[in-house]
Amino acid sequence: MTALSCPAAIAAPDKGDTAFLMVSTVLVLLMTVPGLALFYCGLVRTKNVLATLMHVFATVALVCLVWMLYGYSLAFTEDSHTAPFVGGLSKAFLAGITPDSVVSTFSPGVYVPEYAYVWFQMTFAAITPALIVGAFAERMRFAALLVFMVLWVTIVYCPIAHMVWYWAGPDALIDAARAVSVASGEVRTAAEAHLQGLLSSAGLAAQWGAIDFAGGTVVHINAGIAGLVGAWMLGPRSGYGREPMPPHSLTLSMVGAALLWVGWFGFNCGSNLEANGTAALAMGNTFGATAAAALAWIFVEWAVKGKPTTLGLVSGMVVGLVAVTPASGFAGPMGSIVLGLVSGVCGFLACTSLKSALGYDDSLDVFGVHCVGGIVGAIGTGLLVDPQLGGTGIADYIAKPGQITVVYDMASQMKAQLKAVALTLLWSGLVSMALYKIVDLVIGLRPPREKERAGLDLSEHGERGYNF
Repeated sequence: MTALSCPAAIAAPDKGDTAFLMVSTVLVLLMTVPGLALFYCGLVRTKNVLATLMHVFATVALVCLVWMLYGYSLAFTEDSHTAPFVGGLSKAFLAGITPDSVVSTFSPGVYVPEYAYVWFQMTFAAITPALIVGAFAERMRFAALLVFMVLWVTIVYCPIAHMVWYWAGPDALIDAARAVSVASGEVRTAAEAHLQGLLSSAGLAAQWGAIDFAGGTVVHINAGIAGLVGAWMLGPRSGYGREPMPPHSLTLSMVGAALLWVGWFGFNCGSNLEANGTAALAMGNTFGATAAAALAWIFVEWAVKGKPTTLGLVSGMVVGLVAVTPASGFAGPMGSIVLGLVSGVCGFLACTSLKSALGYDDSLDVFGVHCVGGIVGAIGTGLLVDPQLGGTGIADYIAKPGQITVVYDMASQMKAQLKAVALTLLWSGLVSMALYKIVDLVIGLRPPREKERAGLDLSEHGERGYNF
Protein backbone atom coordinates (compact mmCIF):
# COMPACT_ATOMS: atom_id res chain seq x y z
CA MET A 1 0.00 0.00 0.00
CA THR A 2 1.11 3.53 -0.60
CA ALA A 3 -0.02 6.95 0.49
CA LEU A 4 2.18 9.62 -1.03
CA SER A 5 0.43 12.62 -2.49
CA CYS A 6 1.10 13.01 -6.18
CA PRO A 7 2.04 15.71 -8.67
CA ALA A 8 -0.55 18.23 -9.75
CA ALA A 9 -0.82 17.14 -13.41
CA ILE A 10 -2.44 13.75 -13.00
CA ALA A 11 -5.53 11.96 -14.22
CA ALA A 12 -8.62 12.28 -12.06
CA PRO A 13 -9.40 9.25 -9.88
CA ASP A 14 -11.67 6.72 -11.54
CA LYS A 15 -15.14 6.72 -9.99
CA GLY A 16 -15.24 2.93 -10.11
CA ASP A 17 -11.99 2.61 -8.17
CA THR A 18 -13.21 5.17 -5.67
CA ALA A 19 -16.51 3.35 -5.12
CA PHE A 20 -14.66 0.04 -4.85
CA LEU A 21 -12.38 1.39 -2.13
CA MET A 22 -15.25 2.95 -0.19
CA VAL A 23 -17.29 -0.26 -0.28
CA SER A 24 -14.20 -2.21 0.81
CA THR A 25 -13.85 0.16 3.76
CA VAL A 26 -17.40 -0.52 4.88
CA LEU A 27 -16.80 -4.28 4.53
CA VAL A 28 -13.75 -4.09 6.81
CA LEU A 29 -15.87 -2.26 9.38
CA LEU A 30 -18.49 -5.02 8.99
CA MET A 31 -15.91 -7.69 9.77
CA THR A 32 -15.00 -5.83 12.96
CA VAL A 33 -18.36 -4.62 14.21
CA PRO A 34 -20.46 -6.68 14.23
CA GLY A 35 -18.34 -9.59 12.88
CA LEU A 36 -15.41 -9.83 15.29
CA ALA A 37 -17.50 -8.56 18.20
CA LEU A 38 -20.09 -11.34 17.76
CA PHE A 39 -17.42 -13.97 17.11
CA TYR A 40 -15.64 -13.10 20.35
CA CYS A 41 -18.72 -12.60 22.52
CA GLY A 42 -20.07 -16.03 21.63
CA LEU A 43 -16.84 -17.63 22.81
CA VAL A 44 -16.88 -16.16 26.33
CA ARG A 45 -19.06 -17.02 29.31
CA THR A 46 -22.48 -15.44 29.78
CA LYS A 47 -21.27 -13.12 32.53
CA ASN A 48 -18.75 -11.46 30.19
CA VAL A 49 -20.77 -11.08 26.99
CA LEU A 50 -21.33 -7.33 27.17
CA ALA A 51 -17.82 -6.60 28.42
CA THR A 52 -16.36 -8.40 25.41
CA LEU A 53 -18.64 -6.53 23.02
CA MET A 54 -17.71 -3.29 24.78
CA HIS A 55 -14.01 -3.98 24.45
CA VAL A 56 -14.26 -4.48 20.70
CA PHE A 57 -16.68 -1.62 19.99
CA ALA A 58 -14.93 0.89 22.24
CA THR A 59 -11.53 0.00 20.78
CA VAL A 60 -12.82 0.66 17.27
CA ALA A 61 -14.32 4.01 18.26
CA LEU A 62 -11.18 5.05 20.10
CA VAL A 63 -8.81 4.11 17.29
CA CYS A 64 -10.91 5.91 14.69
CA LEU A 65 -10.31 9.17 16.56
CA VAL A 66 -6.62 8.46 17.13
CA TRP A 67 -6.21 7.73 13.43
CA MET A 68 -7.89 10.97 12.38
CA LEU A 69 -5.94 13.06 14.89
CA TYR A 70 -2.42 11.76 14.24
CA GLY A 71 -2.29 8.03 13.48
CA TYR A 72 -2.60 8.36 9.71
CA SER A 73 0.19 10.91 9.68
CA LEU A 74 2.52 8.70 11.70
CA ALA A 75 1.89 5.70 9.46
CA PHE A 76 1.77 7.25 6.00
CA THR A 77 3.94 10.34 5.81
CA GLU A 78 7.67 10.81 5.45
CA ASP A 79 9.90 12.36 8.10
CA SER A 80 13.66 12.39 7.64
CA HIS A 81 14.19 12.48 11.41
CA THR A 82 12.26 9.28 12.11
CA ALA A 83 12.69 7.33 8.84
CA PRO A 84 12.56 4.44 8.16
CA PHE A 85 10.69 3.54 11.35
CA VAL A 86 7.71 5.91 11.48
CA GLY A 87 6.34 8.97 9.73
CA GLY A 88 5.92 12.48 11.07
CA LEU A 89 3.09 14.82 12.03
CA SER A 90 2.83 16.78 8.78
CA LYS A 91 -0.72 15.47 8.30
CA ALA A 92 -1.79 15.49 11.95
CA PHE A 93 -5.46 16.45 12.25
CA LEU A 94 -5.58 15.52 8.52
CA ALA A 95 -3.89 18.81 7.67
CA GLY A 96 -3.62 19.50 3.96
CA ILE A 97 -6.01 16.73 2.91
CA THR A 98 -8.95 17.90 0.83
CA PRO A 99 -11.56 16.22 -1.39
CA ASP A 100 -9.17 16.86 -4.28
CA SER A 101 -6.13 15.22 -2.64
CA VAL A 102 -5.08 11.91 -4.21
CA VAL A 103 -2.72 9.04 -3.52
CA SER A 104 -1.19 6.54 -5.89
CA THR A 105 -2.14 2.89 -6.24
CA PHE A 106 0.16 0.17 -7.59
CA SER A 107 -0.48 1.01 -11.25
CA PRO A 108 1.37 3.88 -12.94
CA GLY A 109 -0.89 6.86 -13.48
CA VAL A 110 -3.75 5.53 -11.33
CA TYR A 111 -4.89 7.40 -8.23
CA VAL A 112 -7.65 7.33 -5.64
CA PRO A 113 -8.94 10.12 -3.38
CA GLU A 114 -6.78 10.43 -0.27
CA TYR A 115 -9.83 10.64 1.96
CA ALA A 116 -10.95 7.22 0.72
CA TYR A 117 -7.49 5.85 1.47
CA VAL A 118 -7.43 7.42 4.94
CA TRP A 119 -10.71 5.79 5.93
CA PHE A 120 -9.75 2.44 4.42
CA GLN A 121 -6.54 2.37 6.39
CA MET A 122 -8.42 3.55 9.48
CA THR A 123 -10.46 0.34 9.50
CA PHE A 124 -7.23 -1.67 9.45
CA ALA A 125 -5.89 0.32 12.38
CA ALA A 126 -9.17 -0.28 14.23
CA ILE A 127 -9.45 -4.04 13.78
CA THR A 128 -5.84 -4.81 14.71
CA PRO A 129 -6.02 -3.83 18.41
CA ALA A 130 -9.58 -5.17 18.56
CA LEU A 131 -8.14 -8.61 17.74
CA ILE A 132 -5.92 -8.41 20.83
CA VAL A 133 -9.00 -8.23 23.05
CA GLY A 134 -9.62 -11.96 22.65
CA ALA A 135 -6.33 -12.93 24.30
CA PHE A 136 -7.18 -11.42 27.69
CA ALA A 137 -10.97 -11.64 27.44
CA GLU A 138 -12.86 -11.88 30.74
CA ARG A 139 -10.10 -10.41 32.91
CA MET A 140 -9.06 -6.87 31.96
CA ARG A 141 -10.39 -3.62 33.38
CA PHE A 142 -12.15 -1.36 30.89
CA ALA A 143 -10.19 1.75 31.89
CA ALA A 144 -6.91 -0.12 31.48
CA LEU A 145 -8.01 -1.36 28.06
CA LEU A 146 -8.70 2.16 26.80
CA VAL A 147 -5.34 3.54 27.91
CA PHE A 148 -3.44 0.53 26.59
CA MET A 149 -5.11 0.72 23.18
CA VAL A 150 -4.25 4.39 22.67
CA LEU A 151 -0.61 3.71 23.56
CA TRP A 152 -0.43 0.52 21.51
CA VAL A 153 -1.84 1.99 18.31
CA THR A 154 0.50 4.96 18.63
CA ILE A 155 3.74 3.19 19.50
CA VAL A 156 3.27 -0.25 17.96
CA TYR A 157 0.74 -0.23 15.13
CA CYS A 158 1.65 3.02 13.37
CA PRO A 159 5.40 2.24 13.19
CA ILE A 160 4.80 -1.31 11.95
CA ALA A 161 2.35 -0.05 9.29
CA HIS A 162 4.90 2.54 8.19
CA MET A 163 7.81 0.09 8.10
CA VAL A 164 5.91 -2.47 6.01
CA TRP A 165 3.65 -0.40 3.75
CA TYR A 166 5.11 3.05 3.22
CA TRP A 167 6.89 3.73 -0.08
CA ALA A 168 7.11 6.47 -2.70
CA GLY A 169 4.64 4.95 -5.14
CA PRO A 170 5.10 3.78 -8.74
CA ASP A 171 5.05 7.11 -10.57
CA ALA A 172 7.67 8.70 -8.32
CA LEU A 173 10.00 5.74 -8.84
CA ILE A 174 9.39 5.56 -12.58
CA ASP A 175 10.00 9.28 -13.07
CA ALA A 176 13.19 9.15 -11.01
CA ALA A 177 14.48 6.05 -12.83
CA ARG A 178 13.70 7.62 -16.21
CA ALA A 179 15.62 10.76 -15.21
CA VAL A 180 18.64 8.60 -14.38
CA SER A 181 18.44 6.72 -17.69
CA VAL A 182 18.55 9.86 -19.84
CA ALA A 183 21.00 11.92 -17.79
CA SER A 184 24.79 12.06 -17.80
CA GLY A 185 27.59 13.67 -15.81
CA GLU A 186 26.65 15.73 -12.78
CA VAL A 187 23.00 15.69 -13.76
CA ARG A 188 23.03 11.89 -13.64
CA THR A 189 24.70 11.95 -10.25
CA ALA A 190 21.97 14.23 -8.93
CA ALA A 191 19.27 12.05 -10.52
CA GLU A 192 20.75 8.91 -8.96
CA ALA A 193 20.84 10.64 -5.58
CA HIS A 194 17.17 11.57 -5.96
CA LEU A 195 16.21 7.99 -6.85
CA GLN A 196 18.18 6.65 -3.92
CA GLY A 197 16.47 9.17 -1.65
CA LEU A 198 13.05 7.89 -2.75
CA LEU A 199 14.08 4.30 -2.09
CA SER A 200 15.49 5.13 1.33
CA SER A 201 12.33 7.05 2.27
CA ALA A 202 10.39 3.78 2.31
CA GLY A 203 9.69 1.91 5.52
CA LEU A 204 12.36 -0.43 6.83
CA ALA A 205 10.69 -3.71 5.83
CA ALA A 206 9.72 -2.26 2.46
CA GLN A 207 13.38 -1.41 1.86
CA TRP A 208 14.26 -5.02 2.62
CA GLY A 209 11.83 -6.08 -0.12
CA ALA A 210 9.27 -7.71 2.20
CA ILE A 211 5.76 -8.01 0.75
CA ASP A 212 2.48 -8.04 2.67
CA PHE A 213 -0.58 -7.51 0.51
CA ALA A 214 -3.20 -6.92 3.20
CA GLY A 215 -1.69 -7.26 6.66
CA GLY A 216 -0.13 -10.59 7.64
CA THR A 217 2.59 -8.79 9.56
CA VAL A 218 0.96 -5.40 10.15
CA VAL A 219 -2.32 -6.81 11.45
CA HIS A 220 -2.14 -10.45 12.44
CA ILE A 221 1.37 -11.17 13.69
CA ASN A 222 1.34 -7.73 15.29
CA ALA A 223 -1.91 -8.36 17.19
CA GLY A 224 -1.18 -12.03 17.87
CA ILE A 225 2.13 -11.54 19.66
CA ALA A 226 0.72 -8.56 21.61
CA GLY A 227 -2.15 -10.81 22.67
CA LEU A 228 0.17 -13.56 23.85
CA VAL A 229 2.24 -11.09 25.88
CA GLY A 230 -0.95 -9.70 27.41
CA ALA A 231 -2.31 -13.13 28.32
CA TRP A 232 1.01 -13.99 29.96
CA MET A 233 1.34 -10.73 31.88
CA LEU A 234 -2.25 -10.71 33.15
CA GLY A 235 -2.09 -14.36 34.12
CA PRO A 236 -4.83 -16.96 33.64
CA ARG A 237 -8.49 -16.36 34.30
CA SER A 238 -9.71 -17.09 37.79
CA GLY A 239 -10.51 -20.80 37.87
CA TYR A 240 -8.68 -21.56 34.62
CA GLY A 241 -7.79 -25.24 34.45
CA ARG A 242 -10.11 -26.05 37.38
CA GLU A 243 -13.51 -24.92 36.13
CA PRO A 244 -15.22 -25.51 32.79
CA MET A 245 -15.17 -22.41 30.58
CA PRO A 246 -17.06 -23.39 27.43
CA PRO A 247 -18.29 -20.82 24.90
CA HIS A 248 -21.73 -19.62 25.93
CA SER A 249 -23.08 -19.39 22.35
CA LEU A 250 -21.40 -21.02 19.39
CA THR A 251 -24.41 -19.84 17.41
CA LEU A 252 -23.34 -16.22 17.88
CA SER A 253 -19.76 -17.17 17.08
CA MET A 254 -20.85 -18.81 13.84
CA VAL A 255 -22.76 -15.67 12.84
CA GLY A 256 -19.72 -13.54 13.68
CA ALA A 257 -17.40 -15.85 11.76
CA ALA A 258 -19.65 -15.68 8.69
CA LEU A 259 -19.55 -11.88 8.85
CA LEU A 260 -15.78 -12.03 9.18
CA TRP A 261 -15.49 -14.03 5.96
CA VAL A 262 -17.79 -11.63 4.10
CA GLY A 263 -16.00 -8.55 5.42
CA TRP A 264 -12.59 -10.04 4.68
CA PHE A 265 -13.18 -9.54 0.97
CA GLY A 266 -13.01 -5.81 1.66
CA PHE A 267 -9.84 -6.43 3.62
CA ASN A 268 -8.05 -8.39 0.90
CA CYS A 269 -9.59 -7.14 -2.35
CA GLY A 270 -9.63 -3.54 -1.19
CA SER A 271 -5.92 -3.65 -0.42
CA ASN A 272 -5.31 -3.53 -4.17
CA LEU A 273 -6.81 0.00 -4.02
CA GLU A 274 -8.30 -0.33 -7.50
CA ALA A 275 -10.85 -2.62 -9.11
CA ASN A 276 -8.90 -4.76 -11.55
CA GLY A 277 -7.71 -8.31 -12.12
CA THR A 278 -5.47 -8.35 -9.05
CA ALA A 279 -8.45 -7.51 -6.86
CA ALA A 280 -10.31 -10.40 -8.52
CA LEU A 281 -7.33 -12.66 -7.81
CA ALA A 282 -7.45 -11.63 -4.16
CA MET A 283 -11.14 -12.51 -4.08
CA GLY A 284 -10.52 -16.02 -5.39
CA ASN A 285 -7.66 -16.60 -2.97
CA THR A 286 -9.87 -15.46 -0.09
CA PHE A 287 -12.36 -18.15 -1.07
CA GLY A 288 -9.88 -20.97 -1.67
CA ALA A 289 -7.51 -20.62 1.28
CA THR A 290 -10.36 -20.10 3.74
CA ALA A 291 -12.35 -23.11 2.60
CA ALA A 292 -9.25 -25.31 2.62
CA ALA A 293 -8.19 -24.22 6.10
CA ALA A 294 -11.66 -24.75 7.58
CA LEU A 295 -11.81 -28.29 6.22
CA ALA A 296 -8.19 -29.06 7.14
CA TRP A 297 -8.82 -28.06 10.76
CA ILE A 298 -11.94 -30.19 11.22
CA PHE A 299 -10.47 -33.25 9.46
CA VAL A 300 -7.40 -33.15 11.72
CA GLU A 301 -9.66 -32.58 14.72
CA TRP A 302 -11.85 -35.48 13.61
CA ALA A 303 -8.83 -37.75 13.36
CA VAL A 304 -7.31 -36.68 16.69
CA LYS A 305 -10.39 -36.15 18.87
CA GLY A 306 -12.99 -38.34 17.19
CA LYS A 307 -15.46 -35.59 16.25
CA PRO A 308 -15.41 -32.48 14.03
CA THR A 309 -16.75 -29.43 15.88
CA THR A 310 -18.38 -26.16 14.95
CA LEU A 311 -15.73 -24.33 16.96
CA GLY A 312 -13.05 -26.12 14.95
CA LEU A 313 -14.73 -25.20 11.66
CA VAL A 314 -14.92 -21.48 12.42
CA SER A 315 -11.43 -21.44 13.94
CA GLY A 316 -10.03 -23.06 10.81
CA MET A 317 -11.92 -20.60 8.67
CA VAL A 318 -10.39 -17.64 10.51
CA VAL A 319 -6.84 -19.02 10.42
CA GLY A 320 -7.22 -19.53 6.67
CA LEU A 321 -8.30 -15.92 6.27
CA VAL A 322 -5.34 -14.81 8.34
CA ALA A 323 -2.82 -16.87 6.36
CA VAL A 324 -4.03 -15.75 2.95
CA THR A 325 -4.13 -12.06 3.90
CA PRO A 326 -0.46 -11.30 3.04
CA ALA A 327 -0.60 -13.59 -0.01
CA SER A 328 -4.01 -12.64 -1.39
CA GLY A 329 -2.75 -10.45 -4.23
CA PHE A 330 0.49 -12.34 -4.84
CA ALA A 331 -0.26 -16.09 -4.81
CA GLY A 332 -2.16 -18.07 -7.43
CA PRO A 333 -5.45 -19.78 -6.52
CA MET A 334 -3.91 -23.27 -6.28
CA GLY A 335 -1.10 -21.94 -4.13
CA SER A 336 -3.66 -20.34 -1.82
CA ILE A 337 -5.46 -23.65 -1.39
CA VAL A 338 -2.19 -25.26 -0.30
CA LEU A 339 -1.55 -22.33 2.03
CA GLY A 340 -5.00 -22.84 3.53
CA LEU A 341 -4.42 -26.54 4.12
CA VAL A 342 -1.07 -25.89 5.82
CA SER A 343 -2.41 -23.05 7.96
CA GLY A 344 -5.42 -25.11 9.07
CA VAL A 345 -3.18 -27.87 10.38
CA CYS A 346 -0.70 -25.44 11.97
CA GLY A 347 -3.51 -23.48 13.60
CA PHE A 348 -5.02 -26.61 15.12
CA LEU A 349 -1.67 -27.70 16.54
CA ALA A 350 -0.94 -24.21 17.90
CA CYS A 351 -4.31 -23.96 19.65
CA THR A 352 -4.12 -27.45 21.14
CA SER A 353 -0.67 -29.00 21.54
CA LEU A 354 1.40 -25.80 21.71
CA LYS A 355 -1.04 -24.03 24.03
CA SER A 356 -1.19 -27.05 26.31
CA ALA A 357 2.58 -27.45 26.38
CA LEU A 358 3.24 -23.80 27.24
CA GLY A 359 0.28 -23.47 29.61
CA TYR A 360 -0.73 -19.90 28.78
CA ASP A 361 -4.37 -18.75 28.99
CA ASP A 362 -5.01 -17.07 25.66
CA SER A 363 -8.77 -16.93 26.16
CA LEU A 364 -9.86 -16.96 22.52
CA ASP A 365 -6.65 -18.25 20.88
CA VAL A 366 -5.49 -14.97 19.39
CA PHE A 367 -1.88 -16.16 19.30
CA GLY A 368 -2.61 -19.59 17.83
CA VAL A 369 -4.91 -18.24 15.12
CA HIS A 370 -3.56 -14.81 14.28
CA CYS A 371 0.14 -14.89 15.11
CA VAL A 372 0.83 -18.45 13.97
CA GLY A 373 -1.50 -18.08 10.98
CA GLY A 374 0.13 -14.76 10.12
CA ILE A 375 3.63 -16.26 10.29
CA VAL A 376 2.61 -19.16 8.04
CA GLY A 377 1.04 -16.70 5.62
CA ALA A 378 3.92 -14.21 5.60
CA ILE A 379 6.53 -16.87 4.96
CA GLY A 380 4.28 -18.70 2.51
CA THR A 381 3.78 -15.48 0.56
CA GLY A 382 7.49 -15.29 -0.12
CA LEU A 383 7.30 -18.71 -1.72
CA LEU A 384 3.92 -18.60 -3.47
CA VAL A 385 4.57 -15.27 -5.22
CA ASP A 386 6.95 -17.23 -7.47
CA PRO A 387 5.53 -17.11 -11.03
CA GLN A 388 6.55 -20.74 -11.51
CA LEU A 389 4.13 -21.62 -8.68
CA GLY A 390 1.31 -19.56 -10.16
CA GLY A 391 2.19 -16.33 -8.33
CA THR A 392 2.35 -12.83 -9.72
CA GLY A 393 6.05 -12.18 -9.14
CA ILE A 394 7.35 -8.86 -7.78
CA ALA A 395 6.75 -5.65 -9.72
CA ASP A 396 9.95 -3.76 -10.57
CA TYR A 397 9.24 -0.16 -11.60
CA ILE A 398 12.89 0.87 -11.97
CA ALA A 399 14.69 -1.61 -14.24
CA LYS A 400 12.83 -0.45 -17.36
CA PRO A 401 11.26 2.94 -16.61
CA GLY A 402 7.81 3.21 -18.12
CA GLN A 403 6.98 -0.48 -17.95
CA ILE A 404 6.59 -2.90 -15.08
CA THR A 405 9.09 -5.77 -15.03
CA VAL A 406 8.18 -8.91 -13.08
CA VAL A 407 11.07 -10.29 -11.04
CA TYR A 408 11.52 -12.95 -8.36
CA ASP A 409 14.43 -14.41 -6.45
CA MET A 410 13.45 -17.03 -3.90
CA ALA A 411 16.43 -16.69 -1.58
CA SER A 412 16.28 -12.91 -1.27
CA GLN A 413 12.48 -12.87 -1.00
CA MET A 414 12.34 -15.49 1.74
CA LYS A 415 15.08 -13.65 3.61
CA ALA A 416 13.08 -10.43 3.41
CA GLN A 417 9.91 -12.18 4.63
CA LEU A 418 11.70 -13.76 7.60
CA LYS A 419 13.24 -10.42 8.55
CA ALA A 420 9.83 -8.72 8.43
CA VAL A 421 8.31 -11.45 10.62
CA ALA A 422 11.15 -11.14 13.14
CA LEU A 423 10.87 -7.34 13.13
CA THR A 424 7.15 -7.50 13.87
CA LEU A 425 7.54 -10.11 16.63
CA LEU A 426 10.28 -8.16 18.36
CA TRP A 427 8.81 -4.68 17.99
CA SER A 428 5.29 -5.63 18.98
CA GLY A 429 6.28 -8.17 21.62
CA LEU A 430 8.79 -6.05 23.50
CA VAL A 431 6.97 -2.72 23.25
CA SER A 432 3.65 -4.33 24.18
CA MET A 433 5.28 -5.85 27.25
CA ALA A 434 6.46 -2.41 28.35
CA LEU A 435 3.04 -0.86 27.72
CA TYR A 436 1.19 -3.54 29.70
CA LYS A 437 3.58 -2.98 32.60
CA ILE A 438 3.15 0.81 32.52
CA VAL A 439 -0.64 0.56 32.45
CA ASP A 440 -0.59 -2.00 35.25
CA LEU A 441 1.54 0.27 37.45
CA VAL A 442 -0.57 3.36 36.77
CA ILE A 443 -4.11 1.94 36.59
CA GLY A 444 -4.02 -1.79 37.20
CA LEU A 445 -4.79 -4.30 34.46
CA ARG A 446 -7.10 -6.67 36.31
CA PRO A 447 -10.17 -6.07 38.44
CA PRO A 448 -10.25 -7.48 41.99
CA ARG A 449 -10.73 -11.23 42.13
CA GLU A 450 -14.30 -11.05 43.46
CA LYS A 451 -15.34 -8.70 40.65
CA GLU A 452 -13.76 -10.95 38.04
CA ARG A 453 -15.58 -13.94 39.49
CA ALA A 454 -18.88 -12.04 39.35
CA GLY A 455 -18.26 -11.20 35.71
CA LEU A 456 -17.19 -8.00 34.02
CA ASP A 457 -20.68 -7.27 32.71
CA LEU A 458 -21.93 -6.44 36.19
CA SER A 459 -18.71 -5.35 37.92
CA GLU A 460 -17.45 -3.07 35.14
CA HIS A 461 -20.61 -1.97 33.32
CA GLY A 462 -23.57 -2.62 35.65
CA GLU A 463 -25.46 -4.59 33.01
CA ARG A 464 -26.40 -8.14 32.09
CA GLY A 465 -26.15 -9.56 28.62
CA TYR A 466 -29.21 -11.72 29.20
CA ASN A 467 -32.16 -11.16 31.53
CA PHE A 468 -34.18 -14.35 31.68
